[in-house]
Formats: sequence, C-alpha cells, structure tokens
Amino acid sequence: MGAPGADEPTLDLDLAIVILNYNTRELLRACLESVFAAQGLRFAVCVVDNASSDGSAEMVRAAFPQAHLIANNANVGYSTGNNAGLRWFGFAQGAPVAALPRYALLLNPDTVVPPTAFAQMVAFMDARPWVGVAGPRVRRPDGSLDRACRRSFPTPQVSFYRMTGLSRLFPHSRRFNAYNLEYLPEDAIHPVDSVVGAYMQVRGAAIAQVGLLDEAFFMYGEDLDWAKRNKDAGWEVWYNGACEITHVKEAASSRSAKSRIDFYEAMWLFYAKHYRAQTGPLLDKLILAGIVGKGGLDTARHLLRTFLRPITEPPRSAIIAPAELPQRPTPPAAAPQNGHPAAPSAAAELAEAAGQAAADGSAPVRTTW
Repeated sequence: MGAPGADEPTLDLDLAIVILNYNTRELLRACLESVFAAQGLRFAVCVVDNASSDGSAEMVRAAFPQAHLIANNANVGYSTGNNAGLRWFGFAQGAPVAALPRYALLLNPDTVVPPTAFAQMVAFMDARPWVGVAGPRVRRPDGSLDRACRRSFPTPQVSFYRMTGLSRLFPHSRRFNAYNLEYLPEDAIHPVDSVVGAYMQVRGAAIAQVGLLDEAFFMYGEDLDWAKRNKDAGWEVWYNGACEITHVKEAASSRSAKSRIDFYEAMWLFYAKHYRAQTGPLLDKLILAGIVGKGGLDTARHLLRTFLRPITEPPRSAIIAPAELPQRPTPPAAAPQNGHPAAPSAAAELAEAAGQAAADGSAPVRTTW
C-alpha cells in the first residue's frame, strides 16, 4: 500500500492528503519525505502551491513526481487553495460518498509525520463512525504542545476570558481556559470543538454533507469554521492524544501587518457568522470594539518594532534558524510512545529545513488562533 501516481485520484483511497504551500520549500521537502514514508494505508497527495517565489513548485515536480501539483498563479489564500486540492480529489457538497476517498486530510507543509500516524488516525476514525473531524496531538520542535491542536470555539464568553488575560492567569481552569483545554491531559482522547488546520482529518461523508472550506476566510479561522459547521450538522470532532506529529507552527518570528489584519478580520467573520444573530446589540458593539481595538494595537506594535529595528539587525521575517529549535530528547528505540516508535529526528529535520528557509528568506508559514 502507498501512494498512486500523481495524476490518479483513485476511488480506493483511505486518505486524500492536501498540502497548501507558500514559500516554504525546504519545510515542504521535509514534510513530503515524511509523508511518503507512511505505512499501512492507501493514500495520495496533492500539493497546492500559491505562487511561491522560492522554487517550491519546481522542487515538488523534480523530487516528488508521485505528488499531484496544482501551481496557482497568485496567492489565493488558505481556504481557496485547499479547496482546489479537495476538488481535485472529487470532494464537494452533495458528491456521492462512494466515489470519494474515505478521508481527506489538510496538512501543513511545516509538519513531519511519523510513518504510522496516518494509519493510526484512519483506524481511530474507523472505530468511531460518528466522528466527522479528528486531529492528533501536535508537538512543537522544542517538545512543547501546540495548544491549538484541541480547542473550544471562541464564543463571546470564551473570547472575553482570552482577551482579558484570565485564561493565562488560570491556565488549568475549566471556566477561564476553556479555549485551549489545558486542564485535560495531553495524551487523552476526547471530543473537542475543533482541532488545528495543520492536521485536520475529515470524513468524506461529512464533506459531502457540509461542503468545503468557506473561502471568505483568507488565512485564519477556516479550520474553526469547518469544525463548527460539521458539529452543527451532527458530526463530532475528536482529539486523539495517543497519536503525535511535529509542527514548526510559528516558524516566522514575526508576521506582516497584513497577516495581523487578516487574523482579526477572521475573528470578526467567525463571530458574525456563528454568534452575532444571538448577541444583544450592546454586547455586539463591545465585541466589535474589542476586536478593532486589540487588532489595531497589535498591528501598531508590530509596525513600531519594524520601524525601530536597527538596519543592521538580521530580518526577522525569515524562518527561525536551527539554533532556535532545541532538540527534543529522543527516547530509546525500544521504548515506544503512544503505541508506536517516536519519529526519528523529526525536530532535526524541521530544524534543518527551517535553517534553509531562513537562508533563502522564505515567507512566513501560516499560523493559527
């Protein structure tokens, strides 16, 4: 079992993998090397490149001919780009389920996946037919948990606790830190509101019912929106802490002012789409003022730091260098974790790729809420 040819989206796939890339060539290379080492299932890969200027598309053509490549002429955003890959596999609202791959996976190019992770996640969802969306435990290269891998929806109340800092003051409180669910064990298996778009596995039948990503979300919030729509349609979303991948995530040490605007715009879009109709007019105005105020201050701080940065300081728009990626201690091969051996040198692969991206001046990797 493994991957069919690049132009063969067959009907017998267990997993259809879509990887959206924008100027992260070496991280993408490390990701694809780990993907094509996967064992225990039948899968195919579609890489969607959003007009990268770093040779990403050429690298995929030359080094990974078994991956189908969609090379866009412009950066069309995260949702639109991923939807192009999903459509290539045949996914669409109302599509006949029998003609679809069993599962679709949105995978970030700055991830490294152990050989058995895909098979584990497919088996996890096979055993739970009521689950429409699932994701694994996601580690940063330094060993810390990517807290976005298990979340509650940012309701007005949950968002208030985050924006006022109460979630940071009481990180293990079910009430004040409901968003990141840090009161639950990392290796637990449980239902959540949303997983992270860096590894978001969705049942084909759920996509046929709910539809594709909402393209109104350009760069942020689309994973939360997709999870919300799946839950509203009756599907459950689950976190599988027994399976683990590695994710660079905020590989860029700073984001552009535009990305910050996109971030806060997505917050408003999600609120307006899912909660505004049930919110009183006074609270609605407070929420708008909070998003505009916090977004404006955040963007202003970023611009100020940019203008005041000494001209001799190396640009921080590049991906963090290897020295900034501490190596996570690797357990002995004879001591499996979570039911399978730990991925060898995942942090090292990411560190090397991140260093190359820094040298190339690659653009930032998309981050999440």
